[in-house]
Amino acid sequence: MATIFSKIISGEIPCYKVAENDQFLAFLDILPVAKGHCLVIPKKEVDYYFDLDAQMMTDINLFAKEVAIKIKKVVPCIKVGVAVIGLEVPHAHIHLVPMNSVGDLNFTKERVKMTPEQFEALASEIAKA
Repeated sequence: MATIFSKIISGEIPCYKVAENDQFLAFLDILPVAKGHCLVIPKKEVDYYFDLDAQMMTDINLFAKEVAIKIKKVVPCIKVGVAVIGLEVPHAHIHLVPMNSVGDLNFTKERVKMTPEQFEALASEIAKA
């Protein structure tokens, strides 16, 4: 089921990595709905989030919590919102989106534009937080 996320995990496609361990990877979404929007993915290829086994579901959420704490330290926001959509890429993933209003978690709005340099700097800041 090699997806774009599988290619990111293998290093075939670069990403703006913010966190990684042996099971999971977190990186900036390149079409963010808000500055700091990150994706958290399992390294194991599983299409549907609710097909993750109980332990992996627990572990990915604990990993996502660590990433959300880092995002909140770097990106001014009231909270970091969580969304599991899974229609655009057939690989389980969690969206973490800095929020100052409910509308910030709207995936139909125009995406934030950032340069590669801005992505690199932000990923580095979040990773260091």
